[in-house]
Amino acid sequence: MACGMKFQGVKVGLLLMMLLSLAAIVVADIDCSTVTGLLSTCSTFIIYGYPDPLPGSSCCDAMVSLRLMAESGDNRRFVCRCFMGLIAAYNPLGTAIATLPGFCGIHLGFTVYPNTDCTS
Repeated sequence: MACGMKFQGVKVGLLLMMLLSLAAIVVADIDCSTVTGLLSTCSTFIIYGYPDPLPGSSCCDAMVSLRLMAESGDNRRFVCRCFMGLIAAYNPLGTAIATLPGFCGIHLGFTVYPNTDCTS
């Protein structure tokens, strides 16, 4: 009986490891709608220029989420491309989008300039 319980524990442990591996893959699989959704919490600032986002606000919390998503190289390039695409698509509001990480004291792992190269 004790041997059967030990085998059950091993099966549960293996299942847990498989689920955690799957979760890591899902986190790595982001898309631009995720980035857009996070930036939508900053819409008042992006559209009207006020109030300035402050650390701890929902807007800055979204920037923290973007930074966490952009921790790996591939994800950083992807977040960069989405971020830069939004800046280009919503010009002249793009300047406000570009200033968000700085207002929140967040470094996304890439510099936000109009001609940022997201491939490196």
